[in-house]
Amino acid sequence: MTKTSTARAAAPASSRPAAAAKSRSHDAAADFRQLAARALAQRSDGHSAEACLNAVAIASRTLLADRWALTQQADARRKGVRRVHYLSMEFLMGRALGNALAAIGMHEQVEAALPEGAPALGEVLEHEPDAALGNGGLGRLAACFLDSFASLGLPSFGYGLRYKHGMFAQHIQDGRQVEQPDEWLRHGSAWELPRHELRYPVGFGGTVVNEGGQRRWVPAQAVVAQAVDFIVPGHGTERVSTLRQWQAEAARPIDFPTFCRGEFASAGAHLQEAEALNWVLYPDDSTPAGRELRLKQEFLLVSASLQDTLARHLREFGDVHSYGRLNAVHLNDTHPAMAPAELMRLLLDEHGLGWDEAWKITSQAVSYTNHTLMPEALETWPVSLFEALLPRHLEIVYEINRRFLDEVRARFPGDDAMAARVSLIDEGAHGGERRVRMAALAIVASHKVNGVSALHSRLMVETIFADYAKLWPQRFINVTNGVTPRRWLEQANPGLSALLDKTIGDGWRADLSQLSELGAKAGQKRLGQEFMKVKLANKQRLADHIRRELGINVDPHSLFDVQIKRIHEYKRQLLNVLHVVARYQAIIANPSAHWTPRTVIFAGKAASAYRAAKLVIQLIHDVARVVNSDPRVGDKLKVVFLPNYSVSLAQIILPAADLSEQISTAGTEASGTGNMKFALNGACTIGTWDGANIEMAEGMDAVSPRKDGASNMFVFGLLTEEVARIKALGYDPRLYVEENRQLKAVLDAITGGVFSWGDPDRYRALVQPLLQHDPYLLMADFAAYVECQKTVDALYDEPTAWAERALRNIAGMGFFSTDRTIGEYVQQVWAAPAKR
Repeated sequence: MTKTSTARAAAPASSRPAAAAKSRSHDAAADFRQLAARALAQRSDGHSAEACLNAVAIASRTLLADRWALTQQADARRKGVRRVHYLSMEFLMGRALGNALAAIGMHEQVEAALPEGAPALGEVLEHEPDAALGNGGLGRLAACFLDSFASLGLPSFGYGLRYKHGMFAQHIQDGRQVEQPDEWLRHGSAWELPRHELRYPVGFGGTVVNEGGQRRWVPAQAVVAQAVDFIVPGHGTERVSTLRQWQAEAARPIDFPTFCRGEFASAGAHLQEAEALNWVLYPDDSTPAGRELRLKQEFLLVSASLQDTLARHLREFGDVHSYGRLNAVHLNDTHPAMAPAELMRLLLDEHGLGWDEAWKITSQAVSYTNHTLMPEALETWPVSLFEALLPRHLEIVYEINRRFLDEVRARFPGDDAMAARVSLIDEGAHGGERRVRMAALAIVASHKVNGVSALHSRLMVETIFADYAKLWPQRFINVTNGVTPRRWLEQANPGLSALLDKTIGDGWRADLSQLSELGAKAGQKRLGQEFMKVKLANKQRLADHIRRELGINVDPHSLFDVQIKRIHEYKRQLLNVLHVVARYQAIIANPSAHWTPRTVIFAGKAASAYRAAKLVIQLIHDVARVVNSDPRVGDKLKVVFLPNYSVSLAQIILPAADLSEQISTAGTEASGTGNMKFALNGACTIGTWDGANIEMAEGMDAVSPRKDGASNMFVFGLLTEEVARIKALGYDPRLYVEENRQLKAVLDAITGGVFSWGDPDRYRALVQPLLQHDPYLLMADFAAYVECQKTVDALYDEPTAWAERALRNIAGMGFFSTDRTIGEYVQQVWAAPAKR
């Protein structure tokens, strides 16, 4: 049985409403045309692209709403199967209409339904804004999971917040990132189903009172969480997944007497305060107000979601005691780590359970995915803020911690240092403030904790969570990430999908592991030529987009070298820029030499308060201005930064990429999913031995080994163990600069103002740290990176060999489907409550 078929088998047949749906007598296509025509007739803007988009979306949503209702009915009748509740602060959904039409098989019907004079379907689809409900890989992974939930027939809900302005829309002014609100909801969203009957109170602040021996929280402030469902269709099934979003509303109307006195702002201040909870994803937490808002957002998500899961469970099963056996509550990173404390509060205070039973239910239900190895990225909250906003929860955290530390001391008597390390409360040594460790809370309450790649999961138990792993070695597991091939191959790259169908059959669409059959054919010259033809068409599409949006002409025959991801120091976009500068200097030193033409493409957002990351964006633009305008360089080298990176933009970039940059410092990238999307679309990877790069390389080499025994991936740089060793011995980045004249020339050019119009101070904050402590070892890896790029050039100069390598990359990607990932979660985490 394949991994995919195992995953499908994890969901009971009784939970799939396909048979009931097929027995319906009405003609879905006719209904679709009628619904679209009715919606279009109600518009006042004729047959504009916006009007057609709205009409087609309403018709699609109406058909999917029927499937959604049947899915919920089937899931309510399930016997002994756990429903999964996936809590995440992000769901990076992208555009919904194209995905829906692919799922319901209505492309031809849509073309027929569009009236004469209307724009083409492609133009209509381009008018849909991306749903701004996420930012990066964390949110896109969650969105892929929803796709697999539906396609595999898993009873489930995704839970998130409905952000009105996303994180931000990224604009570039004079090379600098400027943040503006993302107005994705300006015209509403046809994909949402408001659930006015689903409203839950969420409180903040106040006091805790004792009533008859029972502790009860009396909040000082209350909002109402209103449910809004975003529907996600399955592929190859009539099931529909649900992303339930929470919209905060004021718990009371305006203060009418105050309004009548003319004090309008005061009369409605609480309305705005409630609405602010949904304005922005990840508000800047560099201020006290920003930190308070972020904590409130996280609690809004957790409290409303858990109240909803409990209410549904009571409707279906009648008592709360079986909640842990029949429900899985999964925490996607530490943002929803308040869930154990809130579930305990609900069970203790609202449902009257005793501590032991409430804790048993909580630990049966809760599981946690960790996404980072960097201690500074593990969320903590000041005890003072926690107490001010969530006093009852702090009491519960203290009690969880007391019982937990009693267990630790009993098992490791006399080891007070270990007790301090694992405590849920950081006592603030050396004068710091006391803080609640959210990852610790998630680990202590969960029955399973997983990493997201083999290396990450190993390092997780060897480093940041080593003490917890000593306590519970069986609690920690690995579930390597994946991506959905529906969005990231079928829809993003129809040309390659058709070529795969012709070459190995279309079975890969339902079972991605069948891509391995491509391995034996990767060396076929004709197949390589057909692949390169598809790739060139995709590159021409991206080149056209770059010319329209930025006015930069790039050669589609050049090597498209792409790095698209969140801008962060550990992801090392700066190392990429250093190589670009080195390449530029080499070209102008010897312009008549043979140079493999290269177009280096960047995209990604920097957090609004992250100065170093924003400086990298500015440097990319400054380097691009110099390189792209230098007549000595011409088409030998171009540099492009595409602003406002999004799912829909990624669907243009990924199929066009020749080279995928996955160059994080070894031991810092948990997994990555962009690396998987690139390889799935036929890009070769240059990367460090980090995250899922390792498993990808092993998968490629196992499925389609090279005759010389070398890796199909371009691997460079220090290994994780070498990084640790060099830091332990005392890493001095200046030694690497002094020994490498090329590197010194690059840094001198940047600090000398070559790319900043004679302003040598502009990038001092970027370069000086590289010479002093360089935490992500750019100086140590620079020489190996530049040398590896020469190997890339040499292979690209041989189109037949390059095509074979790219096809080997695709052949090895069968393991990296979220269908396989979800199957493993079902089997190892969600299928049944683990024994404690």
